[in-house]
Amino acid sequence: MTTTPDGRPVPPPHADERTMLTAWLDFHRATLALKCADLTDDQVRLAAVPPFSMTLLGLVQHMAELERNWFQRVFAGQDMPPVFDMTNTDGYALRPGRGLDEATAAWQAEIARGRELTADASLDDSGHLTDHQSGHVSEDGPPKGCDVRRGDDPCGSGRARTVDHGCRARLGRRGG
Repeated sequence: MTTTPDGRPVPPPHADERTMLTAWLDFHRATLALKCADLTDDQVRLAAVPPFSMTLLGLVQHMAELERNWFQRVFAGQDMPPVFDMTNTDGYALRPGRGLDEATAAWQAEIARGRELTADASLDDSGHLTDHQSGHVSEDGPPKGCDVRRGDDPCGSGRARTVDHGCRARLGRRGG
């Protein structure tokens, strides 16, 4: 496997769809890990662009939650609790006792579990989105803090996540 000078795996220029999907996920996962490498817990807690509160530690926590959500909840249909205790917080608040090592270990465990769940899956296999995950609005309106609308493509790619009218999340291919 070819790597960049900083050690990230380079996705192949030509490959089958599964190889490309996996390679690009691994590349972007490695990019976040690289951004956090050699930083102290204090440094990963700093907001990069005040007044926004996003931090590298918060992003690692967020990615652990996303890995669990898409691979375990949506794709495998498992009823899983959040990775991190989010009670009495307004999202991905940083806890004084939780550092980068703990968050990274949780994120890596979620990545490994996602790989296990998709290793033998077909690109045509589907997961099921709940109404909240798909952005369907109930009579009471969207859940508090939810700004996802059906049809949005948050990644802009239109490939890795497509949602049809039956609220099915496909692993890779459009249509069908």
